Amino acid sequence: MKSVLVLLKEYQNQASSAERTIIKFLLEKPQQSVSLSIHKLAEASFSSPSTVIRLCRKLGFDGYKEFRSAIIYELAVRQQSVTEERKEIGKSDSIEEIVDKITYKNIISLENTKNLTDMKTLKQCVKLICDCRNICLFGIGSSLVVARDAHLKFLRLNKPCFINDDWHSQLLQARNMSPQDVGIVISYSGQTVEMLECVRAMRVVGAPVIAITRYDSSPLAELADHNLYVAANESTFRSGAMSSRISQLNIVDILYTAFANSRYDYCLEQLSKTHILKPKSTRFVIETTENSKGVTSVAGSDQDDNRNQK
Repeated sequence: MKSVLVLLKEYQNQASSAERTIIKFLLEKPQQSVSLSIHKLAEASFSSPSTVIRLCRKLGFDGYKEFRSAIIYELAVRQQSVTEERKEIGKSDSIEEIVDKITYKNIISLENTKNLTDMKTLKQCVKLICDCRNICLFGIGSSLVVARDAHLKFLRLNKPCFINDDWHSQLLQARNMSPQDVGIVISYSGQTVEMLECVRAMRVVGAPVIAITRYDSSPLAELADHNLYVAANESTFRSGAMSSRISQLNIVDILYTAFANSRYDYCLEQLSKTHILKPKSTRFVIETTENSKGVTSVAGSDQDDNRNQK
């Protein structure tokens, strides 16, 4: 079941003025709203029943009944979570409080991202990855870290994939793609100018585009063929791209695992083939010598540690 509160928060920016009054009422008084009929809700939010129904359908529900049931379910599950979710890092926070808050925010971000995942879209993305000739990855800044993680994962499965650190190289890569390739563009904001330029280049050559981005109205979401949304409640130190990065990595893990599962036997064989064995552990032995003048010199050498074989 979809997380209604997350959907409402994220949809707010692109909602019509009439829809925003409903969303504001629902977010400010969720407990009160679930006890109202569609006509009472419309009256309380200064809107109309038709606007309420339209909003429900835009959020992916068949109607108000299903929408209200989802809110009731979510409120029961998240009764204590809503207050905690809004907590920010304070100047006086101890290291223990920082650990608790950051960990909690990451957990909430992952849960919300799961609730935002559209299974139909996800299946289409996995099929594109399975059928494509090459995967081309795009991202800059912290999103490049996520793209590199995806590159390493698919490389282990012998799925042709490409990533460039330099934006100009990424743009050239986009222009050299074909409809048989697929581009995965990672941008939390969905507004990164360099990434938008790459997407436009892919549109010109007919290459399908998968965007991993925030659930919100953005140029990237409008340009991409498929959107895999992440929800993140960033802390005060937004520049760290913390919970959003965790959510993006989670989407990458899902795509990778779904692809591997679709070719189970072959991928198991590839994982075994590409496994890099670690060298045996060694001990660093320090030897000291003293010359005729009483000066001590120190030398070190690595020796195989065979203790486990004894």
